[in-house]
Amino acid sequence: MVHAETRRRGENETRDSEKVTGDVLDTAIRLHRELGPGLMERVYEIVLAGKLADMGYLVERQKPIDIIFEDQCFKEAFRIDMLVDGWLIIEIKSVDALNAAHHKQLHTYLRLTKQSVGLLINFGGVKLIDGFKRVVNDYKPSASPRLRVNQST
Repeated sequence: MVHAETRRRGENETRDSEKVTGDVLDTAIRLHRELGPGLMERVYEIVLAGKLADMGYLVERQKPIDIIFEDQCFKEAFRIDMLVDGWLIIEIKSVDALNAAHHKQLHTYLRLTKQSVGLLINFGGVKLIDGFKRVVNDYKPSASPRLRVNQST
């Protein structure tokens, strides 16, 4: 079920990705401290979405995604936990520890939706910061090639 979208700012307004991801992380940490680890993923999703909407973000929960494969469209092939401001995918877990499958899942969602940034948040651990991962798809650095470090020559 897709829940109502909330918009408090201009339709075309874009926000800095560092600010958005920072707001999500700060809110998730407060939520984890208050509610504690180990609740069902849905609880964290509902509360996090509500808090982000209160901050003025457009939040879509359980957003269905269609897949086109070999010229055939498969409606609602999967759902993403949360889409913030139409571009940031958030995948929520409540497990003891994240594993490679969780990262692959989010990366696949990013690739199939052609989005570039996603957050994987695990509320199941003792410290939320240990279960928070930023995943990027098709990353393009913003710095000039001459200014980048660790380049092969």
